[in-house]
Amino acid sequence: MAVSMLALTAVGAIAGLTLVLASLLVLANKKLYVVEDPRIDIVEDMLPLANCGACGVPGCRQFAEALVQGEALPGKCTVSNDDGRARIASFLGVDVGAEEKRVARVACQGGANVARNRAHYDGLMSCRAAAQVAGGGKGCVYGCLGLDDCCEVCDFDAIHMNEQSLPVVDEDKCTACGDCVEACPKDLISLHPASHRLWVACRSLEEGDELLEDCEVGCTACGRCAMDAPGLISMQNNLAVVDYTGKHATRVPIERCPTGAIIWIDPVTGTLKGAAAKKIIRKKALGDAPT
Repeated sequence: MAVSMLALTAVGAIAGLTLVLASLLVLANKKLYVVEDPRIDIVEDMLPLANCGACGVPGCRQFAEALVQGEALPGKCTVSNDDGRARIASFLGVDVGAEEKRVARVACQGGANVARNRAHYDGLMSCRAAAQVAGGGKGCVYGCLGLDDCCEVCDFDAIHMNEQSLPVVDEDKCTACGDCVEACPKDLISLHPASHRLWVACRSLEEGDELLEDCEVGCTACGRCAMDAPGLISMQNNLAVVDYTGKHATRVPIERCPTGAIIWIDPVTGTLKGAAAKKIIRKKALGDAPT
């Protein structure tokens, strides 16, 4: 009998505590409840729903909230088209705003037809895995390993590997989400405004023509581009570096580059090299470099 009374007391205590806690939760919910602006759902539906993060926030829902709260303008969504951004601006009664589209750029041209390997990698077909084994076996330790990690992580089908095992970015599809940047173990990919057409497609810090034994299109630190475009291009750690804060819409620096390491990326015709660049017509892969 004593045990039963004890059990009943315990159940009653728990029930009472549950009732008190439930009442507190109800009161807290009424007190703290925030009415969400119904425009957020409408604006979210107007966005491309790519959840790419190019606008600076994690997803389209958060961006819709920022738009409704007046913390951002529709133009910051570079994935949407002009009509889509204009619809949002009209609905919210704000300016469209302007934000230049950013795209991924690859700082390597060392495909299989121009770059040699000094070792054969046999393992998991991943750039990150290969890089852990003596750098991946490529003669140029800075070069692309060509095992398509960047393609695998791209949810927007904006990167594909060409016939020479080099990643090629489709600017129209690229959302500048940055996944490919994080995936590349060689730090060869970075995000740039689409207007950055003058591009150094190499990351090698080696100096001199000796590096051409490993890659025929690498930067040899000859300095011709820096001499032809003083103030725009400087040599830093044996590599040409473009200062994009100044006027950079010029093809002059590419003209005398002997290897074509500095290029012009034309939105219509693609990669352009200067007149002095060695013409590469070889399609088959180079043999391994002597050890």
